Amino acid sequence: MKTIEKYLQINEKKIVLIVIDGLGGLPYNEKTELESAETPNLNRLAKISSLGLTIPVDYGITPGSGPAHLALFGYDPEQYEIGRGILEALGIGLEITKDDLCIRANFATIKNGIIIDRRAGRITTEENQRLCALLSSKIKSVSDIEVIIKPGKEHRFVIVLRGKGLNAQVSESDPQKDNLPPKKIQPLTSEAQKTADVLNIFIKQASEILENEWPANYFLLRGYAQHPDLPLISKRYRLKPAAIATYPMYKGIAKLLGMEVLDTQENWEDEIITLQKRYHDFDFFYVHFKETDMKGEDGDFLGKVKLIEKFDALLPEILKLNFDVLCITADHSTPAVLKSHSWHPNPFLLYSPYVLGDGYEKFSERNCAKGSLGIFPQTKVMQLLLAHSLKLKKFGA
Repeated sequence: MKTIEKYLQINEKKIVLIVIDGLGGLPYNEKTELESAETPNLNRLAKISSLGLTIPVDYGITPGSGPAHLALFGYDPEQYEIGRGILEALGIGLEITKDDLCIRANFATIKNGIIIDRRAGRITTEENQRLCALLSSKIKSVSDIEVIIKPGKEHRFVIVLRGKGLNAQVSESDPQKDNLPPKKIQPLTSEAQKTADVLNIFIKQASEILENEWPANYFLLRGYAQHPDLPLISKRYRLKPAAIATYPMYKGIAKLLGMEVLDTQENWEDEIITLQKRYHDFDFFYVHFKETDMKGEDGDFLGKVKLIEKFDALLPEILKLNFDVLCITADHSTPAVLKSHSWHPNPFLLYSPYVLGDGYEKFSERNCAKGSLGIFPQTKVMQLLLAHSLKLKKFGA
């Protein structure tokens, strides 16, 4: 169904979409992280819920966090291809103009011209702030282009180029794997030559400033983006939406789609407290838990298991709110055995008064594969949530 706008109807029912980032995994000693975790609360819920697996982009395609989230919210990620830079910039509170070019940057460690750690050991946010302040004090502009440098969390920061004639069609410097040299920025179209030149000059200047810093003596650039024009969730689904997240990128995508980003503290417990406090103010909540993805990227299988168990222990506090529709899933899978995002489908749990209840005793990838929802496109998640909250009218006579 290409559009559902004409089937929408407003009611008071409330939806919560919980995203456990990178939840899906692969077996280590025969079990995945989710299968290895002790999750009595998730298991009880799974037994009376509908289960399935979602595909963010397409079979075999590994998604970034941005397109995976767009798919979750019902936006075709191939139609709305958005660089992560704009999401990070909005997420840290920058006001972005239509002429700005936003870039997602990572501090990294370089040795003898080779990137030996793309995340610079996940330096502290305080160290990130110091280094960004250092760069900002030394570099104000390149040619006629203003350069704005702002810290994010840990090793991540944002660069905004402000001026005329900028173009996002340039290559990334990030090799995507350790033990490779950084890539030179190249224009992908003739119109992007100026942008490539500015970025290569900036990289040279900034890397000279950082050369004696360790481990963050270099940085990598990716996710170039200018401000896109996206339909807002509030209009697209006739919802009053709110987002609860702690990392800039996820706040950014929520802002881009017109959600109100709620103030919260930097831990899962406080995110749930925020959900409880603001329960009556909105009819759709997106709640994001990040750290499971980080453990997967670090190859920390047991660390990811412990975080899944932590979520399970907190789940009763969410269940007390008695949402009309409760969905627990992920944006993408991050198996610890791969140390990266992967193409594997996401475990998906949907509870409402109108599910069959699949009867499985454990919330796991393998049981989700056997669930009543089957394997389906992630872009259909919002339709299911709307249907189970009785917010869609009948089709036809």
